[in-house]
Amino acid sequence: MTRFWLGGYGPGMDGSADGIGLLAGDAGREATTLAYRGVVAEAPSPSWLAQHPTLDVVYAALEGDSAVQAFVRTGDGALSPMGAPAAVGQYVCHVAVAANGSALVASCYGDGRVVRLGLDADGRIVPARPDAAAELRAALFGDDTAPGVPPTPGDGIAAVDPYGVGGDRVSHAHAAVFLPDGRIATTDLGFDLVRFWRQVGSGLVLDHEVVLPLGTGPRHMVLHPSGHLHVVTEYSCEVFTLAEASDRTWSVVSSTLSSPIAQVGTDFPAELARSRDGHFLYTALRGSNTIAVLRVRGGGEALESVALADAGVDWPRHHLVHEGKLLVAGQRSDTITLLDLDERTGAPLGIRHEAQVPTPTHFLPVR
Repeated sequence: MTRFWLGGYGPGMDGSADGIGLLAGDAGREATTLAYRGVVAEAPSPSWLAQHPTLDVVYAALEGDSAVQAFVRTGDGALSPMGAPAAVGQYVCHVAVAANGSALVASCYGDGRVVRLGLDADGRIVPARPDAAAELRAALFGDDTAPGVPPTPGDGIAAVDPYGVGGDRVSHAHAAVFLPDGRIATTDLGFDLVRFWRQVGSGLVLDHEVVLPLGTGPRHMVLHPSGHLHVVTEYSCEVFTLAEASDRTWSVVSSTLSSPIAQVGTDFPAELARSRDGHFLYTALRGSNTIAVLRVRGGGEALESVALADAGVDWPRHHLVHEGKLLVAGQRSDTITLLDLDERTGAPLGIRHEAQVPTPTHFLPVR
């Protein structure tokens, strides 16, 4: 049976979800029976979900509550809280878990914080050390904040523009990817940066940064099997491809429009997902409510636009490729759609199924 844990926005984030939901279909008829089966764990706006690599534990970004929380699977379609929520930063919108299950990284849109939290052998979240925030600020800006004294409210990453551009720019961390060498890549939508971090002890140390053009707004990323890192930008409607050099630094090797007809200022790309074989990338354009398809060329370093299709929802916030189909979450329409895909050309073939769902923001396949 095809099943997904479903993240969503609750009343605190102008949504109608009551917690983590379950999306499931009838065995053998999933493509036409996929439906919302109710709340499996009450939680305030669990907008992004991540699975522990080996345990039946799911982590949720409680966006409106500035916290992350672990949930353990307690039945066929049930989750229970595993410890109290752990405070991270304002409007935490993304959680990524290390492949070895040792840590998670939370990205916070509101104040730009990138927070690493340890995980114990059972998957429980280990609270951050009291001096972690101070050490992170010192690593970024050479601040002489004394160890053990966290920054005062408003004195975090969001308060500093490292490039001196000025204006109204503030930091908006949005996503993280664990790299095979143990480093972590994160996007900063506000400062147009992709940052690379090293894990040192129980914290993070900035390794280096890749600066994208001003106003592009890097949002989400996909690590391609070729080793390239593809980054979709929310404001400029582009996908930048980064590659690692022999000195272990990353740089931009190409960029392409997510769609030739995407309109900057009207369309706002959200998620970036790849096909099973890695030959295609899919991004959703909020605004025109379409799915743009890009073919991966060469050794993974080049992309070309090949198709554009109706998403069938309003404000497609998240999508994923699952068993040769594309599942799309419509945040503003309170619906999800299932699109058939042509695996040869990558193009969506039309909407196979639609279902009502309370303010969906993220799909996570039930393992």
